[in-house]
Amino acid sequence: MEDYILELKGITKTFPGVKALDAVKFNLKAGEIHALVGENGAGKSTFIKIISGVYQPDEGEIFLNGERVSFKNPREARMMGIATIYQNIICFPDMSITDNIFLGHEYINNYGIKRLLWKKMHDKAKELLHLVGNDIDPEEKMGNLSIACQQMVEIAKALSQEAKIFIMDEPTAALTQHETEELFNIVKKLKEDGASIIFVSHRIEDIYKIADRITVFRDGNYIGTWEKSQLSRDDLIKFMAGREITQLFPKKKINAGRELLRIKGLSKKGVFTDISFSLHEGEILGVTGLIGSGRSELAQAIFGIHPVDAGMIYIQGKPVRIDNPVKAMKLGIGYLPEDRQKQGLVLPFSIMENITLPVIESLSQRGWLRQSNEYMKAKEMAELLQIKANSVLDKVYFLSGGNQQKVVIAKLLAAKLRILILDEPTKGIDVGAKAAMHEIMCNLASKGYGIIMISSEMPEILGMSDRILVMHKGRIIAEFNRDEVTREKIIEVTINKRDFNQGTL
Repeated sequence: MEDYILELKGITKTFPGVKALDAVKFNLKAGEIHALVGENGAGKSTFIKIISGVYQPDEGEIFLNGERVSFKNPREARMMGIATIYQNIICFPDMSITDNIFLGHEYINNYGIKRLLWKKMHDKAKELLHLVGNDIDPEEKMGNLSIACQQMVEIAKALSQEAKIFIMDEPTAALTQHETEELFNIVKKLKEDGASIIFVSHRIEDIYKIADRITVFRDGNYIGTWEKSQLSRDDLIKFMAGREITQLFPKKKINAGRELLRIKGLSKKGVFTDISFSLHEGEILGVTGLIGSGRSELAQAIFGIHPVDAGMIYIQGKPVRIDNPVKAMKLGIGYLPEDRQKQGLVLPFSIMENITLPVIESLSQRGWLRQSNEYMKAKEMAELLQIKANSVLDKVYFLSGGNQQKVVIAKLLAAKLRILILDEPTKGIDVGAKAAMHEIMCNLASKGYGIIMISSEMPEILGMSDRILVMHKGRIIAEFNRDEVTREKIIEVTINKRDFNQGTL
């Protein structure tokens, strides 16, 4: 019998009305990277919360280095050498990076009066950040960081705990290809140093690059564990979804229609400079680039969230001024933000209340909301996008990530917008939900919508875009047509531009 550093047997966990895990099992070898995969709702998040002490199982056993253990809380798990990096980042935004990294295990001078050793912690924080490829000032507040940078700090925090088991829940969801490669180097280094990693991800490409073994959960059940070399990608997708997914990227070649949007010389000091491009009916325009390239900031400027310093925006050939999101929506522009939970949804609200929020006035008469109209509009949109829920009266908070994303799309469609800016539209959702989202995008494009799709996932950019803009440090450095672009061309232009700016060419 093989020895495992961590082994779980017969783990069952039930919440009111839902059996999240049904007698599942899992084992982890010393010095391996073990991928845990499954669609949204498969039970992965519940499972890793049991390992990390957030939840306690109703049934089952946990063995650490061959000895049976139980964790009453996350602190006990951390003390036993288990560090967890969650998909939804848990941090204190008003505290510094150093504070967040060392919270709960600060460096303290115990000689005489106890005091925190701030310089030592700052120096160590700087060292840890350098290890994860980020040289940001550790005295910077967490709330000022992008999602990607916050994720890097979480990884640094886990490194600071000197854990032997690292649980990484969607660690690459907010990272571009380049940052992902840097993360993989860190993960491989951890493995070389003897650490074991549980790698939870929806990105099939990432799993096959980094994992040694793969375990699949589906609907709270254990499906199987395989060596990576024994499991084809098609079989993995089939085991995850419980069905064949024939087309992950259903994009077809289109004949673009009239111009919907033109951006000319748009600039915002210190963020992006001299941005110009156009968008046509039926077109999906892909925008990619490294984190910090200005992609999301550009989208927010077009939508009127942030003012610009120079440049013009034209809607169907007419110059317009967009200084707030209400104006943008009246002009037919919709925006799906990267962080759907914080910026795209009101989580305590129902599906119906979220979908109808932008069109509440049109559903009212003489200042009174007609709830029957609201319900029918929400039901229409939910059925159109196949949102999985018992009713449109269900709270959005309890939906899977893929269904939450569909609710945000439904908001945009309910408002009858023609220009859609989708920032990381498939971030953090499973392969089945991705295929559904891509199908929705293709259907919208076929109906004449113009879509700007910002994505860090190279297969998505290549598979779904009619044209591709590559951004770097606030500028468009390349534009490719669908027929001519390759992964290598995008990587080459990005790397060469970065090297040039650093003065190494």
